[in-house]
Amino acid sequence: MQNLKRAFWGTLAVLSLLWLVAEPDPFGPGAFFPLRERMVQLSGVLAIGCMSMAMILALRPRWPEAWLGGLDKMYRLHKWFGIAALVTAIVHWLWANGPKWAVGWGLLARPERGARPPIANPVESLFASLHGSAEGLGEWAFYGTVVLIALALVQSFPYRLFYKTHRLLALAYLVLVFHAVTLTKFSYWMSPLGLTMAALLVCGMWAAAIALLQRVGAGRQVKGRITSLKYYPGVRAMETEIEVSHGWPGHKPGQFAFATSDASEGAHPYTIASGWNAEDPRITFITKELGDHTSQLREKLHVGQEVKVEGPYGCFTFDDDCTHQIWIGGGIGITPFVARMKELAMRKGSPDCPVATVDLFHTTADVDEEALGKLAADARSANVRLHVLIDARDGRLTGDRVRRAVPDWQNASIWFCGPTAFGEALRRDFGAQDFPIRERFHQELFAMR
Repeated sequence: MQNLKRAFWGTLAVLSLLWLVAEPDPFGPGAFFPLRERMVQLSGVLAIGCMSMAMILALRPRWPEAWLGGLDKMYRLHKWFGIAALVTAIVHWLWANGPKWAVGWGLLARPERGARPPIANPVESLFASLHGSAEGLGEWAFYGTVVLIALALVQSFPYRLFYKTHRLLALAYLVLVFHAVTLTKFSYWMSPLGLTMAALLVCGMWAAAIALLQRVGAGRQVKGRITSLKYYPGVRAMETEIEVSHGWPGHKPGQFAFATSDASEGAHPYTIASGWNAEDPRITFITKELGDHTSQLREKLHVGQEVKVEGPYGCFTFDDDCTHQIWIGGGIGITPFVARMKELAMRKGSPDCPVATVDLFHTTADVDEEALGKLAADARSANVRLHVLIDARDGRLTGDRVRRAVPDWQNASIWFCGPTAFGEALRRDFGAQDFPIRERFHQELFAMR
């Protein structure tokens, strides 16, 4: 999370500092309307900069994954940049329009404008001739962006509609690029700020084109075929095994992939619940009925059906140098640990098999005896100590219960996958006990919108 904050606040700080360098007299002295012009420019730079970063991250690039902690964390950063773009765009709009309203209401006097000197630079002259079009189109693109980002933040908005409407942001972004290029103060383009903005806009336009052509992640997609389906009614979860015989690069336990079974619905992310064996190229997903799409999978999926799988992504891969690990899986958050146990069982006895002692805590509100039986068998095969807590019978899992069950907890690393609020509560609890949470508390943020 620290690197996410560094990337987010660092971007805002760099853009602001570059603007200060480019603007010879940023805050006056001077009358209100010159200040208003400068604030319009600053807020516009921040808005289009944040939106460009959000567009770039929407491509699911792999190169920043290791530093940012995985694609799940990058989607959190994508969301932050989207919200920042929304806020700064609203500020930009208010600075641009508020003084006009104040003049109309008689609260401000319209400034006297003398004759403007002729523009010698032909490019600047061209931009000046397009100001009216850029302002009009930009305003309508702004309204559309506000609506689309607001819809994306409403979790109850159906995913299939989110998938279709969110892509329209790429179109709005292209219009806003025209608005930004035309209306940005021309002298900025000859400064480091202009070079930085040009790079962001070029990358953002490339990302927007990829999104509009529906080619995001296309180079990491492989075709697969469903070979088996198993439904667990007690926990309302579906286990889907997919054969990926060509092109899948392999994966580490704890990683996830995007699966597409219905083109109109789009790709959905699922944690992979199986180890990887190149001689038997299959991957398994376990999906819980949590929304409109996952609740229909039992009726829509069938053996032999072709699907597309994209990935793998994520850095929740159990890689550390601790000799003791504590795994905590809340509900369907058990899936990365199932994958790790299956891999440990396959590698048992080999020289490169990890030797860490593992305690796995699985807390669940739903019960399916068959699913719990398979979980216990996986734990035995992997030499993992399993602790199952059923909410109605055993109560909630707390940090204190984990510490009582694992005396060596201070020397262990903790790997958590489950509801975000639950994970944050455990993080605070262990942090209060002087546990080094930054170095040894690993939490997957599996929320992709």
